[in-house]
Amino acid sequence: MAVPKKKTSKAKSRSRRASAWKLGTPARSVCPRCGAAKLPHVVCGNCGWYNGRQAIDVD
Repeated sequence: MAVPKKKTSKAKSRSRRASAWKLGTPARSVCPRCGAAKLPHVVCGNCGWYNGRQAIDVD
């Protein structure tokens, strides 16, 4: 069984874990009706349409 020869320092282990804390940029898509940027699979906040129909009334 493999056993480490030296203790892993706090800096080494914490820097390895640091990459999991970062958030990526959210995905964006374009509304086919009005052309505004929106999140995928979400109602457009600009015109209120989703999946070819009006889901909410936007004034």
